[in-house]
Amino acid sequence: MTENQAASGASSGDTLVRSIDWKQGLIIAMGIPILIVPSLADLSETLWAMSIILWVLSVLSGFLLNIPLGELCATFGVAGIGGSIQYVFEDDEKYKSSKINWGRLVGSLGAWAYFDTWVPVIPIFTIMTGVYINDYFDLGFEGVSSTLFYLLLGVLIYGFIIISGRKGLEGGAKTQLILAAITIVPILVICIAPIFTGDFHLGTITDEMVPDGWKWDGNDMLMILGCFTVAQWSAVGWESAATYGAEYKEPSRDVPKALFSCGLMCLAMYFIISFCMYGALGYSEIHENGASTLIPVAKYGFGDTGGAVAVVLLIAGMVMIIQTAFLGTARTIQIMAREGNFPHIFSRTNIYGVPMYAMYFEAFIGFVVILAQITSSQILAVSALGFAIALAMCMMAFIKSRRDPRFKDVKRIYRAPKWALAGAWFMCLFEIFFMIPGLLYYVYKGMGFGYDIVASPSPSSTCPAGSSSSGGTPRPIPP
Repeated sequence: MTENQAASGASSGDTLVRSIDWKQGLIIAMGIPILIVPSLADLSETLWAMSIILWVLSVLSGFLLNIPLGELCATFGVAGIGGSIQYVFEDDEKYKSSKINWGRLVGSLGAWAYFDTWVPVIPIFTIMTGVYINDYFDLGFEGVSSTLFYLLLGVLIYGFIIISGRKGLEGGAKTQLILAAITIVPILVICIAPIFTGDFHLGTITDEMVPDGWKWDGNDMLMILGCFTVAQWSAVGWESAATYGAEYKEPSRDVPKALFSCGLMCLAMYFIISFCMYGALGYSEIHENGASTLIPVAKYGFGDTGGAVAVVLLIAGMVMIIQTAFLGTARTIQIMAREGNFPHIFSRTNIYGVPMYAMYFEAFIGFVVILAQITSSQILAVSALGFAIALAMCMMAFIKSRRDPRFKDVKRIYRAPKWALAGAWFMCLFEIFFMIPGLLYYVYKGMGFGYDIVASPSPSSTCPAGSSSSGGTPRPIPP
């Protein structure tokens, strides 16, 4: 792509356009904190108040993971984790005489693992949006009618995202700014309000720091690691700010600013939401309300009308995260298609550099998952495993990019700090030898061995890990 093309916003057909700055990258990623919603109750029920510490640590781990990713995306002009893995490991010259091109095989594995991470976000939050609307406003949809209701929401939401984003990330960022203004700030106010109304009790956190009967033995440590991996699926999602490294106008300036500002924003949000929610509710009320934990918190601060406000804000936030997933995954599909892991048509972009065919394909997958009636717990479990694999492989790619002679003369448009290489080694080993086994144990205890293999369709409703209806033993409710 020439400088003239970049300046005019045009594309030659399958090339992404450098059209955004770090502020727009931050805005596009502002929906990320809403990712805490599907697993907020799950982790609180499993680890009690210790889950607050886990949320903070999971966001902090994102700095070790996302800074190297920012260098890969900016330097090689690729979109996200999947694109980075494919680009670095692809070495046709090395494997030209081999029966198997191991470079492309490894790249494909990483790309598909990342694809398995973000695509499910779209149907998960479409279904959750429908559940909140249906349950709170007592619409009475059940069975087939509820599925049709979710499909209708999907048509409206996906259509809105495709139309608003068809002219590029700059347009998408403007839409995100509007949604952020009516979602992020009010949710913060809702979560903080119990502190000023007297409904927040620090003693609830200190008295319930660990579950009853907690032993700190091998099984409990595996459970912590499993919960860490589930939290990571949500809290490291701000890697979407790095995903757009190939589209920042000035990568050396925009990439670090977008990453650090987004990381700090997520660190504050995840702590405040989990801390205030647990202090206001405690284990017993969290267990009673399940996934709708922010609604009673809003009622404590604003009375009965707060519940309706919370639902509206959560719905807006869910639309934000669906849009974030839509934009990020479209670029993952686009780069996968360029590398031969998807039909080539998905690599094509419109005149604004937007991979529209990839976006249509995402919408199709969302409809298929909704029709299959797969629960959010099943989808999230598989997604978390895919994310852990993709993160480990991304760190391998970063290490390889620094050590492989093929890349020694490549100019680093943005170069990560010196500590990034050591951090990449640590996170790569940690993901493989600790996080993945921990997640498998978490899923086994909460859902059964079958869910370690595949998330199969189930007629039961979504349940937090460890709840009796999902196949595990519930934690005792404190007196």
